[in-house]
Amino acid sequence: MAGILRAGAGRPGAGLPGLDELRIAYRLYAKQKSCSSSRIRRQPVRSYRPQSYRSVLALACTALAALAIAPAAHAADPADGYPSKPIRWVVPYAAGGGSDFLARTVGQGLSARVGQTIVVDNKPGGNTAIGASETARSAPDGYTMVSADNGTLVFNPALYKTLSYDPVKDLAPVTLMGRFPMILVVGPSVQAKTVEEFIALAKSRPTGLDYGSAGAGSPHHLAMELFKVETKLNLVHVPYRGAAPALADVAGGQIPAMMVDLAAGAGFIKGGKVRALAVAHSQRLPQLPDVPTFAEAGLPNVQAAALVGVSVPAATPPAVIDKLNKQLVATLNDPAIRGKLVDFGIEPVANTPKEYAALLTTERTRWNKLIADLGIKLD
Repeated sequence: MAGILRAGAGRPGAGLPGLDELRIAYRLYAKQKSCSSSRIRRQPVRSYRPQSYRSVLALACTALAALAIAPAAHAADPADGYPSKPIRWVVPYAAGGGSDFLARTVGQGLSARVGQTIVVDNKPGGNTAIGASETARSAPDGYTMVSADNGTLVFNPALYKTLSYDPVKDLAPVTLMGRFPMILVVGPSVQAKTVEEFIALAKSRPTGLDYGSAGAGSPHHLAMELFKVETKLNLVHVPYRGAAPALADVAGGQIPAMMVDLAAGAGFIKGGKVRALAVAHSQRLPQLPDVPTFAEAGLPNVQAAALVGVSVPAATPPAVIDKLNKQLVATLNDPAIRGKLVDFGIEPVANTPKEYAALLTTERTRWNKLIADLGIKLD
């Protein structure tokens, strides 16, 4: 990385000797001084050569000064000049989804702010494990980051016996960019108009009701499992490859219900193709002011969202993480960027690395228990 010195080497182009050379010069000076002192004691004063001694002393002073300067050069701030080249932003989903929109929107603002190109690199597959693993193995220099949701950082370790990365040991949190709160929706053929009516309907069916999701282990899937546990309903999971096909089947009557985030479901909800019954959030969404929260229906524990943030390789210097965090937070707080995200159905957050890490710890405790209690495994 530019500006970082290697141990035992001089700073390129600075005109200073390396540490090894400086140490040798100092030893020569010490030896010469010792020898000169001996000569002074054994020989007449007239045989002592002060000019030679002064030359050695001057060299030694230069060496000592350089030795004092060298450690400071070696301890140069790794964030100096960062970023000095394009940043690769890994998105572990296919192009066109909510996480992709978030990365591209924020990336555009970040690029303008730091004066470097942000290259969005879609790496879907493995329930986000492919993109996360590739990021974890990248150079820890701040030039590779990943859009990591709670599937990547919270659910996957509990869902898979073997995982190609460790979200705690291999990745460092930078900031939570935004929340995608979950919404319970039903198709037009379902008679329930409220959460209470939906619960009553499900209980009236001996075999329960089916529900769809964007995929096994997704935030949509686990949000519905949380609702199922809190209400003790018999609900059968039908996983899809993405939210769009699941929504299409809810709208078409093939399955009665699902949890979906507003970014994915806004068109279906506002177009009347599906009906929103409740929001799994602490408050009503400004985009859907008439849709109550689950807490209003007596289910305060039903709170769930896709949480999408930025992570980098774990060994990335804290100074670089801090600088990247500040630039991302400033971008997310830009009114133009913020407005685009809210319009899309995202609740912008923009917190510190420490706050994001604390949130992830809380989320792991909550969701790992649910996953373990239900015995959900994907391998």
